[in-house]
Amino acid sequence: MSEPLMDYDEAMERYDPVLGLEVHVELSTATKMFCACSNQFGDEPNTNTCPVCLGLPGALPVVNGSAVEAAIRIGLALNCQIAQWCRFARKNYFYPDMTKNFQTSQYDEPIAFDGSVEVELDGRPFAVPIERAHMEEDAGKLTHFGLSGRIQDADYSLIDYNRAGTPLIEIVTKPVFGAGADAPRVARAYVAMLRDLMKALGVSDVRMEQGSLRCDANVSLMPKGSVELGTRTETKNVNSLRSIERALTYEIRRQAAVLASGGKVRQETRHWHEEGFTSPGRSKEEAEDYRYFPEPDLPPVAPSREWVEQLRATLPEPPAERRKRLAAEWGFSALEMRDVVNADALDLVAETVEAGAGPQAARKWWMTDLARRANEAGVELAEVGVSPAQVAQLQELVEEGVVNDSLARKVLDGVVAGEGDPRQVVEARGLAVVSNDAVLEEAVEKAVAANADAAQKVRDGKQQAMGAIIGAVMRELGGKADAAKVRELIVKRL
Repeated sequence: MSEPLMDYDEAMERYDPVLGLEVHVELSTATKMFCACSNQFGDEPNTNTCPVCLGLPGALPVVNGSAVEAAIRIGLALNCQIAQWCRFARKNYFYPDMTKNFQTSQYDEPIAFDGSVEVELDGRPFAVPIERAHMEEDAGKLTHFGLSGRIQDADYSLIDYNRAGTPLIEIVTKPVFGAGADAPRVARAYVAMLRDLMKALGVSDVRMEQGSLRCDANVSLMPKGSVELGTRTETKNVNSLRSIERALTYEIRRQAAVLASGGKVRQETRHWHEEGFTSPGRSKEEAEDYRYFPEPDLPPVAPSREWVEQLRATLPEPPAERRKRLAAEWGFSALEMRDVVNADALDLVAETVEAGAGPQAARKWWMTDLARRANEAGVELAEVGVSPAQVAQLQELVEEGVVNDSLARKVLDGVVAGEGDPRQVVEARGLAVVSNDAVLEEAVEKAVAANADAAQKVRDGKQQAMGAIIGAVMRELGGKADAAKVRELIVKRL
């Protein structure tokens, strides 16, 4: 789909972007927000449903206490005030994937409000003001069957109600001013910060590709020098950090072209296409269009101040502060730490260090061999089949001289195959380094005899020729020789 676009740098010379970000976080509670149905992702469609989440007449909801607790902890982590009294409301809107045709949410009385967080961009802090964090339920999932898998060209759609009723926390910013040309990057950094924070809190698995964390990205443009907000668009359900940055960049260029041509930006929702553009959705409603009114079937939520303070005491170290502390403790450069964080390996490296491995060794295993295995298997790094404790034990075997790096990779094969911990695999597969001098000397003698030319070059002082003899010894012993010991014996022999 082609729409007129203005060059980004020109758009920044003429307009100031204003962001508004709405991030939906699916909570990892055992059950749904208002019923006892399982909240398990990936189950057979329409198996986790009941009269409450299907909206059948006479079915009454009950608030999930664990979801309320998670909402309070999230609010505290966002430096919000926690309401002493709040209640749910009905948001009336036609949802094809929510049978009761309204969403139970919070409107003018959210559980958390008036907060602020900082994100870091190129080493510079940028403050993002938080309007609110409120509780609500998710809708079901529509799957469209057609050429593209999108609703626009679908032949038909199927509905899975398993997700209907999943506990959601929606985190809404106030208008974000002053980001300038960095606005798309600020949005990306903010959502990345929320993802790390939710993971640290343990309230969500934050898998953006599965929709458990997704962003509605709002942006409007103000002519330079103006103080009047422009008309915003809302790009819905963007589910990757890269796409958030790309979608906002596109919208800024598109809106700038509309305004420069004398047109008016239409207040609407937009759909993001991974090919690199947005397309119109529906006209964006105002709050009054939803006909909010208090939910009559649910009592107010009134968390005591004592409970709130108890929950405050459970908050983890902020992720940004933790990264700085660990980088200093481990001696990691900024680049090394960035790569570990981007690979989602920080917790894995930390647990490996806690299990006894050195930081650089832990980083090496997770960022090389194990990252390659995860990539080849198409799984997350944490799902590769090796635990941090096992990685630490493997490194211990290397440092003890029980295995060399080559054998260690074969040990990993056994661990991934479910054959036990590294020491058990070494014993079962016979992978220990050969340390018997007599066996090594016999292999060296054979290698020298088979590589007479290389042996003579070594005698003549050409040490690089020793590689051929070492290689022959390694082949003879199936890679189980200590290369340093073999070199020592060759020098002695020649």
